[in-house]
Amino acid sequence: MGLIQNVLAVIVVLGLLITFHEYGHYWVARRCGVKVLRFSVGFGKPIWSRVDRNGTEFAIAAIPLGGYVKMLDEREAPVPDEQLHEAFNRKTVWQRIAIVAAGPLANFLLAIVAYWALFVAGTTTVAPVVGDVTVDSPAERSGLRSGQEIVAVEGDAVRSWDDINLRLIARIGASGELSFQARGDTREEAREFRLPVENYLVRQDPPQPLATLGITPWQPPFPARLGQVIDGEAASQAGLQAGDEVLAVNGTPVDDWMDFVNIVRTSPGESLALDVARNGEQLSLTMVPGERELETGVSIGYVGAGVESVEWPEEYRREIRYGPVEALGQAVGRTSDMTLLTLGAIRKMLVGLISPSNLSGPITIAQVAGDTARTGLESFISFLAYLSISLAVLNLLPIPVLDGGHLLYYFVEAVRGRPVSERTQAMGLRIGLALIATLMLMALYFDLMRLW
Repeated sequence: MGLIQNVLAVIVVLGLLITFHEYGHYWVARRCGVKVLRFSVGFGKPIWSRVDRNGTEFAIAAIPLGGYVKMLDEREAPVPDEQLHEAFNRKTVWQRIAIVAAGPLANFLLAIVAYWALFVAGTTTVAPVVGDVTVDSPAERSGLRSGQEIVAVEGDAVRSWDDINLRLIARIGASGELSFQARGDTREEAREFRLPVENYLVRQDPPQPLATLGITPWQPPFPARLGQVIDGEAASQAGLQAGDEVLAVNGTPVDDWMDFVNIVRTSPGESLALDVARNGEQLSLTMVPGERELETGVSIGYVGAGVESVEWPEEYRREIRYGPVEALGQAVGRTSDMTLLTLGAIRKMLVGLISPSNLSGPITIAQVAGDTARTGLESFISFLAYLSISLAVLNLLPIPVLDGGHLLYYFVEAVRGRPVSERTQAMGLRIGLALIATLMLMALYFDLMRLW
């Protein structure tokens, strides 16, 4: 069932993003008087199509990993004299720029609309209250203490751990100090704390912005009660069920869920005697954790079970809601922040500050799409918005075969007064295809490594 949900979720996500992207090209092309021959979502043989009154074929193709808008163009096929005025290549350079740029801009617009809807409907999050502070960590040396709520990072107000992580990820590679503002309670004035860092998060895979600073978010006590058990894994094979609470392992009482997790992680392949509470009765079960090897080469135990969620105290809950007008400003700001974050991540990956293993391909996208869909509509829409921004940014990179590569050629044409030569464009096309193929293979490789 999980695989089917992942596949359906990724089809919905990619289908929506691709449709918006290609509709941006289509809409502006029609406004510029260009005849559109085909609007296709997906590649390959169409599995459904229809032709509208303007002669445009709308199609859904079998391979849902992209799409295209095919326009009348003399460079691709002969064009009758009476239709030359509708050919893409006969339009002014600024009209061609507008048509090409419209796809990525449509994805930015989709992200703004998605964030606006979330901010108007309201989102519930938990207050960024510090739980534990690691001894001799940057957080402890700065004076930050357990129980304080972080209200600003690097001068920017924050209201959730997501806000904090976004601002910290943007500081990858920083050396010096990170500025935090925190307070003990809402009546107390916030104080500034300066956390010393050196090459912050450089080449961490994956980056751990909070743990690196020695900060553990506060959370309510989680008893070692199972919320879900995966069929075929060690927990299921041992007879554990959702709702079971692990009381002791090998005769040693289990304090909470993390205590149980730590025991499992350090016991791959070992037989564990469990005392379990189920429906008021106590059972004795035996479980042998499976073994999973991390990228660092360290092996950890794995049983295929998740914790049962608990209710957060009301004083730790925060609702973020804005009016329609204010929400628009917040949505534009969030889209801008995520765009800059994506551009910064690409730059830092190129200079080696971020490991290329953070690249994600269709498998990871499917997993995340499925997970967010199961988590709830709010998480799914947030993921949709972020993926839309990523698609827009990647398409605007100045790589031939992408929209950004075409825009580069057209801007050069606008400056020089004549098009880039066919020979140069053909050479750029080969380079662009090689780059894109390399990136896709790398992303697929890292997807498979994560899956393994």
